Amino acid sequence: MELGIGIGWRPEIADEVEALTGIDWVEAVAENLCADHLPDSLLRLRERGVTVVPHGVALGLGGADRPDPDRLAGLAARAELLGTPLVTEHIAFVRAGGPLTASPRLEAGHLLPVPRTWDALDVLCENVRIAQDSLPVPLALENIAALITWPDEELTEGQFLAELVERTGVRLLIDVANLHTNHVNLGQDPAKALDELPVEAIAYVHVAGGVEKNGVWHDTHAHPVSAPVLEVLAELRSRVDPPGVLLERDDAFPPAGELAGELDAIRATLRKAAPSADPGPDRAAQRKAAPTPVPAGARDRTAVAQTALLSALVAGTPAPEGFDHRRLRVQSRALAAKRADVVAKVAPELPEILGDGYRAAFLAYAGSRPMSGGYRRDALNFAEHVLIAGGPADPAARRRLTYWWQDRAGARPTRRTTRLVRAARAVLVGK
Repeated sequence: MELGIGIGWRPEIADEVEALTGIDWVEAVAENLCADHLPDSLLRLRERGVTVVPHGVALGLGGADRPDPDRLAGLAARAELLGTPLVTEHIAFVRAGGPLTASPRLEAGHLLPVPRTWDALDVLCENVRIAQDSLPVPLALENIAALITWPDEELTEGQFLAELVERTGVRLLIDVANLHTNHVNLGQDPAKALDELPVEAIAYVHVAGGVEKNGVWHDTHAHPVSAPVLEVLAELRSRVDPPGVLLERDDAFPPAGELAGELDAIRATLRKAAPSADPGPDRAAQRKAAPTPVPAGARDRTAVAQTALLSALVAGTPAPEGFDHRRLRVQSRALAAKRADVVAKVAPELPEILGDGYRAAFLAYAGSRPMSGGYRRDALNFAEHVLIAGGPADPAARRRLTYWWQDRAGARPTRRTTRLVRAARAVLVGK
């Protein structure tokens, strides 16, 4: 399946994407699409023959729990709606806790690395097979960028991916920016990873920008693609001709001319780095290994480990043994900052009402209150927290925030929320 050169479709740059020349396909975040109708921009692109691939971010296939059937059904519905040749997701966990650990459910709001252990691999492979059985088209999985690494890992990234492909027959979405990120942050050699993984299983490739701060590379998708990332793309191209290559941009969107320039740089890199050797037999096309049951206790052990890590990152509990405490603090701050950014997009009225104080107030709130119900619920909980604390100080802003919160709190509030409603009404009538 040849995809060609593509770009990530986002509503903020829909017009620019439609105007770009030489675009063969686009990728859209699956969770940002309705399951029963498409944005007009994607409809026009499809009418022109542009392939649209849904890219999931919320399944958490690397988590200890089995995939949520409703999330799988939603991804399958979007695949059917788009008429796509494949769907993609990540090798990551995004939530932890719950019944397996008899603890509160925690949401990361971000993609977190799976430990490269045999236990975690066994769990991941079974989750992938469940997902494959639920989807109408093939699945490809993406390697993620990481700020932290698990202690006592038993496999390298390349070995982990090779085992995953052999056991499940899943395709790979290789993000060369993430390989560069892990090189800077974790000292992992991109060339070694490419040597070890089955490059013939690659469905397509991601290219994205980031920025280095204090020796840590942040995979922002909000900066231009850097020369080192293009060098990793060249390394990959020297081994295999990928069926598709896609430019990702998620924020700080530049003018269309700059996007076109980055796409030209990607095309030039691919032209210059011709494969230097035969990649060998197409192992991905061979019969996948027979499924084996997850060993007893593997899910429980994975659940305990992931919950301990996520709790340290979002709830301030002690760091699990063996982790770099400084890197955990960096990751924790990054998660809180992302929550603040996404909530500002989901509920743009909040930074408008709170003004310059929004970010500091949200980060203070996030420091002790983990996300447990998605970003929209997080926005409501934050607004509730501000109101209960007596803010905002400006009476007009407090009235606006109260009206906003009341309009979205739902018809059946909790007892705590009922008390807040009563207090809010007193504010609104000036009592």
